[in-house]
Amino acid sequence: MARNILSRGVGKSRSGVSTLQRQKLLFVFIGLTPILVIYGVTRIWPIIRTFYLSLFDSDLVTPEKQFIGIDNYTALLDDDSFKQAFLNTTLFAVGTVVASVILGLALSLILTQFIPRSGLYQLIYFLPFVMPIVPVAIVWRWIYDPSYGLLNWFLSWFGIAKQAFLFYPETGLWAIVVMNVWKVVGYNMVILIVGIRNIPTLYNEAAEIDGAGRFGVLRYITIPLLKPVILFVLVVTTIGAYNVFTSVYVMTQSTTASGNSIKILVGEIYDNGFRYSKMGYASSEAVILFVVVLALTLLQFRFVRSDT
Repeated sequence: MARNILSRGVGKSRSGVSTLQRQKLLFVFIGLTPILVIYGVTRIWPIIRTFYLSLFDSDLVTPEKQFIGIDNYTALLDDDSFKQAFLNTTLFAVGTVVASVILGLALSLILTQFIPRSGLYQLIYFLPFVMPIVPVAIVWRWIYDPSYGLLNWFLSWFGIAKQAFLFYPETGLWAIVVMNVWKVVGYNMVILIVGIRNIPTLYNEAAEIDGAGRFGVLRYITIPLLKPVILFVLVVTTIGAYNVFTSVYVMTQSTTASGNSIKILVGEIYDNGFRYSKMGYASSEAVILFVVVLALTLLQFRFVRSDT
């Protein structure tokens, strides 16, 4: 009898999959179904709904909405406010990604190569990442304050006049880039440290035996084997940078020359959708943001993988 039960458990079906394997797959599917449903409702459906609303003149208040096709997208081409927001967001993303990834890589190499017991340093650098963004932005707004800010107090030692860093959009954007790099560089550093420590020491030892110096090991061993981790850091940092909103809003609201925060894409989406009730137009801006981030992600995958 036991033999019959065992034979039924491991028997092959017509599809070539054993009964036991089908039972495992069924168990996994049933276990993941609630999570997949929640993910679909909270993630996939809003994206589909955004694409749908971008084709209508909708305010989400009145049930009637007029189908206008791609008129919202063509209107974006003549919208100077959208163009400025897109430019500012792109500059912010480029500055944040380049600086935070390079600094994160440099710190990870220093801590793994020259400081064996670097747990305390990792904690110090990682703390800003776990801090809530609103109090962090308020503190940095005080640091940049032209009257009693810490930065201007420090610059006064060198005879430099007080600067209103957040008053003008040209300087305010880069001031926020500095704050954002300070906040995310610790996360990038920790991820890269994990990647470096997972590289087998056998490769480094073989390179050193062949006469490769520290720079040669870094160039031919560490960096190539670290490219998947670098790709992950690039993608995550890019997505986070293009979705910036809170730090810009908190640090520049009522401090810029125009009295408004620096124009960014997410801020434009919020204003058009919830302040001016142009939900269809805001949805088209959100679609553009989604497409840009997706395209940059695919380009990063292609660029990094092409070098491996």
